[in-house]
Amino acid sequence: MNFDLNEEQKVWKKIVHEFAEKELRPKAREVDEKEEFNWEAFRKAGPVGLAGMSIPEDFGGSNVDMVSNAIAFEELGWGCGSTALAFTAHNGLGTAPIALYGSDELKKKWLPLVASGKNKLGALALTEPGAGSDIQGGVITRAEKSGNEWIINGAKMWNTNASIAEYIITLVRTDPKGGSKSLSMILVPTDSKGLTIHPAEKKMGLRGSPTHAVSYDNVRVPLENLIGPEGKGLQQTLSTLDAGRISIGAISIGLARAAMEAAVQYARDRKAFNQSLADFQAIQFKLANMEMEIELARTYIYKAAWLKDEGRPYSKEAAIAKLYATEMAERVIYDAIQIHGGYGYSREYNVERMYRDARLMTIGEGTSEIQRLVISRHVLAG
Repeated sequence: MNFDLNEEQKVWKKIVHEFAEKELRPKAREVDEKEEFNWEAFRKAGPVGLAGMSIPEDFGGSNVDMVSNAIAFEELGWGCGSTALAFTAHNGLGTAPIALYGSDELKKKWLPLVASGKNKLGALALTEPGAGSDIQGGVITRAEKSGNEWIINGAKMWNTNASIAEYIITLVRTDPKGGSKSLSMILVPTDSKGLTIHPAEKKMGLRGSPTHAVSYDNVRVPLENLIGPEGKGLQQTLSTLDAGRISIGAISIGLARAAMEAAVQYARDRKAFNQSLADFQAIQFKLANMEMEIELARTYIYKAAWLKDEGRPYSKEAAIAKLYATEMAERVIYDAIQIHGGYGYSREYNVERMYRDARLMTIGEGTSEIQRLVISRHVLAG
């Protein structure tokens, strides 16, 4: 077993870290307070390769391996949770389905556009007002054929990037009879007539990553905007979410790492009872636990990513990695706030924002409860 990154991955890690340090971290507080997406960072992401990580080089992307993807999202999460989330929704949800399942025509038309960083991002709409975790049975949004077009009606919720996207890949029901072959993915340009992107949600955290409700009122798009074969939407969605869970876990590690670094610095600087906080065993034990949990989470994220790169089954491992990393981040940042004491509860210190940002990670890309369900099914199938 080799736990070392290869030379290309080491260089990539350095590039992304420097990008996050320069373009994300200085604006993390600002994008949270103003609830605005960091467009300047995205404009610079294209040349670095961060806007096209799931896109083949033939279509303008960098097409990095999954371990490199995890490396990148840890660094981006370390820099700014909001921007990292928008980037992962763009790369993993908004472009990967086209790159993996789309026709050559769709790839040629849309992928170079969103890989450049010069235009808008990609988005994927799955969740509906009455259906979150129940993808197969809960999707009501429907698409019907009319001549050479799809007519789409319905509504989606919690759509990351909708207002900053060129298009929204939409999971729809194309067969009213239901079943595992009744869903399909269709690309819907955001300037389509009848598509309404509602005002951004007022969220607890990750406020620099816009999230919206979206409604479809007789939205018409060409039949060729279907992504992959009709009726394969459920399978495509589940595969997309497996990969996305690795990215969300990696962002969580980045958030936890940033919080621990802040806690270490605070413990060194803060004096109590005529000595540094770092001299107290209670603080040392907290820091030891934080380091242990971050290292364990990263190791398993890399294992899940490596399995994907090897073309081996990784659904269970992705669920384990996502579950552990996201819940780990909450524990680590909780302790970082404890080390800061009252200051940790103040917006003057970044650990407060990191705690709010980390809270979503146990919900998005499948809740912790869904991850446990996925894992238990693999165990029982034994």
